[in-house]
Amino acid sequence: MATLYEQVAREITQQIQQGLYKSGDRLPGVRQLSRHFKVSVSTIVQAHQLLEDHGTIEAKPRSGFYITTTFLERPKVPTISSPSSKPQLVTGQALVLNLVKATSRANILQLGTAVPHHNFLPVKGMQRSFSKILREKSEQCAGYAFPPGNADLRQQISRRMLLAGHPCSPDDIVITNGCQESLTLALRAIAKPGDIIAIESPAFYGLLQVIDALGMKALEIPTDPEHGISLSALQLALEQWPIKAVALVPNFSNPLGYCMSDERKKLLVEMANKYQTTLIEDDIYGELSFDQSRPCSLKHYDTTDSVISCSSFSKSLLPGLRIGWIIPGRFFNQIEYQKYVTNLASPTLSQLAVADFLEHGGYDRYLRHVREEYKNQVNRVIQSIGKYFPGGTKVTQPKGGFVIWVELPNNIDAMQLHALALAEEISIAPGPMFSATQKYKNFIRLSCAQPWNHQLEQGLIHLGRLAYSLQSN
Repeated sequence: MATLYEQVAREITQQIQQGLYKSGDRLPGVRQLSRHFKVSVSTIVQAHQLLEDHGTIEAKPRSGFYITTTFLERPKVPTISSPSSKPQLVTGQALVLNLVKATSRANILQLGTAVPHHNFLPVKGMQRSFSKILREKSEQCAGYAFPPGNADLRQQISRRMLLAGHPCSPDDIVITNGCQESLTLALRAIAKPGDIIAIESPAFYGLLQVIDALGMKALEIPTDPEHGISLSALQLALEQWPIKAVALVPNFSNPLGYCMSDERKKLLVEMANKYQTTLIEDDIYGELSFDQSRPCSLKHYDTTDSVISCSSFSKSLLPGLRIGWIIPGRFFNQIEYQKYVTNLASPTLSQLAVADFLEHGGYDRYLRHVREEYKNQVNRVIQSIGKYFPGGTKVTQPKGGFVIWVELPNNIDAMQLHALALAEEISIAPGPMFSATQKYKNFIRLSCAQPWNHQLEQGLIHLGRLAYSLQSN
């Protein structure tokens, strides 16, 4: 539930959006707002601080607070995608490895990979859990936690699944080395080389890599940046092609950031059941809702075991832990065995430490804090794009997570922008990485999980200048 000052800040924001205040207008004084909202002066001060963090208002010395010019310049949202209507082999994914390698370079501004800056991560809290486990369970740490994985961790994950509307037993869960391995195990269990997998478009490039590595074909489905995968287009595809699985990120999708409505989730699960295909749900961003409420999983509507749910703690805790999980349903035995023959087990120490962190409330405390931080960062980056990038640039408006999808004017080549930016120590993810056929030539994805400082602001300004320079060529 929102605090009092958050409610005040939200009401002021709504008043601005409704036109009560215009760009550059001065807000009423603190005491006047205190009387208007019937709250204390300190509550108004806190609301002002929050609005400043969001970039909605700015303070002028000895003058008061004013509506920022950038607040009303938020870019429009990209339109629904229009990918090829035929299954395709995945191409061009070698670029991803180059992007990942760039993350190890010193002093580079990391806007390309969806990896949170260490300032956003609960490093100290996890250090305490690691120390405790090494001290109290050293013998257990020395051995393998064979599939399905550590029982304590599976117990904690099963409790969190209740928040996603999916009651499940710890015995329904298999621990993996991150969500990427979960997706790989799911596709191996369902399909064989040459089979067709329907995906969102644009799609998470990690999923495209898995489809490519397994020799399968991707069928890209038009996807709306605000509502998600087109159910009508998916139905047509299911009627036309022998689709083995539909893989998607329904909660705060990467790269679009949308959250599918409950009604659409229900219809999607019913459609999968009707056409006897399997849904593979990547729910890795599900815990990162900006409004503090956890959206439900597709499994909430699954009455026929047609959904395989995959997730990990890589985005919502510590990426380096490499702890994920999969809820395979009727494919449990097959996936448990495949996990074993692939790499025996996931790291025991990491599993025990995460279980301890969850059990003692550290994870929930961290989430309450970081959700608000990501919301602020996303808003600031979007506003900066509206201010510094060429006219006509469009940006998604995510409700959770920390990535945004940017549509540049048609005459700006994302691959050229990527090369120019990297030479200037700025990493971005060019749009062709998110398509099986290298579509989205004028799109980029940016990660907002970087602390707001001079380097980030100057980096966005410089990125905008580079985009302008390509537009004029």
